[in-house]
Amino acid sequence: MCGIAGQFVIDGDQIDSDLLHRMSATLAHRGPDGDGIYISDRIGLTHRRLAIIDLSGAGHQPMSNAEETLWIVYNGEIYNYKELREELKNLGYIFRSESDTEVILHAYAAWGKECLSRFNGMWAFALWDNMKGELFCSRDRLGIKPFYYAVNNGSFFFASEIKGLRENPAIGRRPNEARLSDFLAWSLADHTDETFFDGIFQLLPGHAMTVTAEGVGEPAAYWNLSMNPALQSREIHDEEAAGGFLDLMTDAIRVHLRSDVPVGTCLSGGLDSSTLTVLINRILNEEDPEKGNKLQNTFSACFSDKRFDESEYIDIIAEDTEVKSHPTYPGTETIWEDLDHLLSSNDEPFASLTIYSQYCVMREASKRVKVVLDGQGADELLGGYIAYHVPHIRGLLQAKRPLLALSELFGILRHHRSFFWSALHQVLVRKKRRGLICNVRPDPLPRYQGTLGETLLVDLTRANLPYMLHWEDRTSMAFSIESRVPFLDYRIVEYLASLPEDQKIRNGITKYILRKATKGLLPEAIRCRMDKRGFSTPEEIWMRGAMQPGILAILTSPSFAQRPYWNADEVLASYREFVDGRSSYSGEIWRIICTELWLRRSIDTPGQGIKGKGYLIKEIN
Repeated sequence: MCGIAGQFVIDGDQIDSDLLHRMSATLAHRGPDGDGIYISDRIGLTHRRLAIIDLSGAGHQPMSNAEETLWIVYNGEIYNYKELREELKNLGYIFRSESDTEVILHAYAAWGKECLSRFNGMWAFALWDNMKGELFCSRDRLGIKPFYYAVNNGSFFFASEIKGLRENPAIGRRPNEARLSDFLAWSLADHTDETFFDGIFQLLPGHAMTVTAEGVGEPAAYWNLSMNPALQSREIHDEEAAGGFLDLMTDAIRVHLRSDVPVGTCLSGGLDSSTLTVLINRILNEEDPEKGNKLQNTFSACFSDKRFDESEYIDIIAEDTEVKSHPTYPGTETIWEDLDHLLSSNDEPFASLTIYSQYCVMREASKRVKVVLDGQGADELLGGYIAYHVPHIRGLLQAKRPLLALSELFGILRHHRSFFWSALHQVLVRKKRRGLICNVRPDPLPRYQGTLGETLLVDLTRANLPYMLHWEDRTSMAFSIESRVPFLDYRIVEYLASLPEDQKIRNGITKYILRKATKGLLPEAIRCRMDKRGFSTPEEIWMRGAMQPGILAILTSPSFAQRPYWNADEVLASYREFVDGRSSYSGEIWRIICTELWLRRSIDTPGQGIKGKGYLIKEIN
């Protein structure tokens, strides 16, 4: 895991070495173990290293092949690098390191751009082919690793984070009004190749692009996902599907554990993270029965308020596996200072304070490990959210299966009654609160309007997951932690996409095939849980209580009143109604507040970057 940046001169000035060094310094948190730079004619590459595999100097980047005709800067992990390495050795390629970076170089030399289909991993890289005079850029299938770019003054610039590009004073100075509107009104981000900054783009997941002296080529998809439209399991029985999934999951975790540094696990107490913890424990014990479980450290967010605390379930898994459990307790004592760092880390506003729990977990993990495994993606793959029941029932009705649809409805009421009414309430509140936003644009990405398969595909590729992975990368890398997500091993993604809907949701039970696969592995109190929380936070309690003075300071500030994006008086009135108990809480309030803080940091004070840390607190206090 690393930070990458670079410049390719299409036509214009020479490489700006001072800018490249500033970009590298801005990304130092992504790679505190070393840095490097390569400049030749029209190409400049820079790299910050977080040493995970091959800790020696042989893994240094930018890395070249022996002939120095290929140069690469790369961020990520190719989990099947050992297998590819042997295949390439048999083809005659000679390796000078044990790194997966060199595997990418030789794979490109052997198979060209088709090498992408052979990689199992997460990556963002830029590979300079000196013989062809082109820069080949690629991002992994699901977009686990970021790749941002901009074109300015005849040069193509790229970086792992937006802040790296903004070291160029001509890039990213104005907000992208359309994307800002999508976020405020519809809670959407990372759903297009545009960012919150005008002129800064991201290479979409599963895409690659080539830059030459002729210009920037159109990004092209090298991987596409499709969902099985079948409603019911007919060709593959439950036992077979569960067994196939468990085998794939076990192997995915096995390769995700490949590391030359300590590895930990994020444990929320829910089904996904508990499955990871138990399977990791099993694998480690198989490899070293004497000390297997002693190698695993788990990291969790806990709360004194029992309505949000999952310690009971975390303790069940910790006791069952005998892992080392490390809880952290997010609170409001230093939240404004931490939010300042969070905004700096994420570069863009974030939709809820749930991210703060993840932030605190990563901070705690950084004291003991350099790699963590996390459960992102399972909900979108397996229909884990309560909202997925609606498209599932709709699909059954469209297929003229009313009895099955009725059975699902009864299942929802049996297993998720309180969540059902809560979700309905939130929909009504959102419709009311959307009047707080000015000039609301039409919903650019209607969700939950097709079948379950169609809804999951949207959430996996354009809505929920890209945004969640943005959080995952930025909050972990803020503390120089590499976060790995085994559920998003592309083999698992394609396998689960091939299963019919009723092996994801059945009789109101979400993640049906995962629950079946883990029978006998997980304690029943965990396997049968239906009260999904994840790394939640008591956002509503904090917003009404300890955070209230800071929020009121923001909502009554001159800058807030002058923004064209919201009705400032109505936002303040709505917040006071919530504080007084006259209305329910809705997430639009936080999105507006977070956007105001982002505007102050990134737009009102251009050039501040991470050097501006702390000014938000001074203004609030």
